[in-house]
Amino acid sequence: MNALPQWLTDTRDTAALAAMLAPASPRSLEALAAESRAMTLRRFGRTMALYAPLYLSNYCSSGCAYCGFASDRKTPRHRLEPEEIRRELAAMRKLGISDVLLLTGERTAAADFDYLHRCVAIAAEEMPRVSVEAFPMSVSEYRRLADCGCTGITIYQETYNRERYEELHRWGPKKDFIDRLETPARALEGGIKSVGLGVLLGLSDPVEDALCLYRHLRHLGRTYWRAGLSLSFPRMRPQTGGYEPPFPVDDQLLARIIFAFRIALPDTELVLSTRESATFRDGMAGLGITRMSVESKTTVGGYCENEEGESEEQREKGQFEISDDRTAREFCAAMRAMNIDPVFKNWEPSYNGASATIHHEREADRSVTPITPEAEPCH
Repeated sequence: MNALPQWLTDTRDTAALAAMLAPASPRSLEALAAESRAMTLRRFGRTMALYAPLYLSNYCSSGCAYCGFASDRKTPRHRLEPEEIRRELAAMRKLGISDVLLLTGERTAAADFDYLHRCVAIAAEEMPRVSVEAFPMSVSEYRRLADCGCTGITIYQETYNRERYEELHRWGPKKDFIDRLETPARALEGGIKSVGLGVLLGLSDPVEDALCLYRHLRHLGRTYWRAGLSLSFPRMRPQTGGYEPPFPVDDQLLARIIFAFRIALPDTELVLSTRESATFRDGMAGLGITRMSVESKTTVGGYCENEEGESEEQREKGQFEISDDRTAREFCAAMRAMNIDPVFKNWEPSYNGASATIHHEREADRSVTPITPEAEPCH
């Protein structure tokens, strides 16, 4: 078994963050919220960048205990074909969406790299910004994705606790902890411009995972210092299989994590998905979160009208249940009511293509600087 990298176990860089996250922290939630809000306003202004996911396939070769797409689930399996992808993208564009995240399960014969590559090329013809949340790939594969229009990837370690990781990933390629840990660096080495990291809160001790997540981002920021880096904080949601998280995270702890990360990483994009309730998402807007998904579907496709007459057995189950089910129009109205501008488009296709390989160490005390989007009016 490969040893953990030194950067993941070095606690010196996380002392200040750990103090803010400690149960007995002298800093109240209200004080953290006020500092986080001021920092968010100063660095990002009154904007909220928006994106939407498009699930391309629910085929999967892994056995993650907590996932509705695990290979032992009974949900019907299928993938989108080129014309279906174009119809889905057209439906998303009608909603105003210009930033799409393409998702698949782990690598399978039905949804392999060549399939994903074709899908990215199609999406890049329709959308200014295309990113991918899929299986780990090689440097050369990431280079090919970047060359055909992929600007970013999202890859969650799920949990940084290796023992819990081994237990939760029962079989399949995702069981390789170190390979997944090294995936973001391979993507950046391959010319992908931005990487989103995250942990699935509830699988392991949330504070321990949060501190490791911070170390991971700092490590990438020192090495690939021009890359765009973002962080997500998803909590477990009900899913096919009925897995119950052993470390539930309540609203107060999640809010404390978000505020602490904003204070510790003032320039980093922080993301909150429709896993969270409308009430919680509205509460975090302007206080630390700067990017959210909108009108999400967790089934394959889902933006075009579903066929009628399907039985419950025939109907596909999504990867997980969403909580904020507002339409894009309703979400934008809520943002504007809080004097926050929803931003659907912040990327020009002329920026697409692989970035030059950047592999330089820099001083540990320099801040991680992502690509900060310029806001444009909501559709």
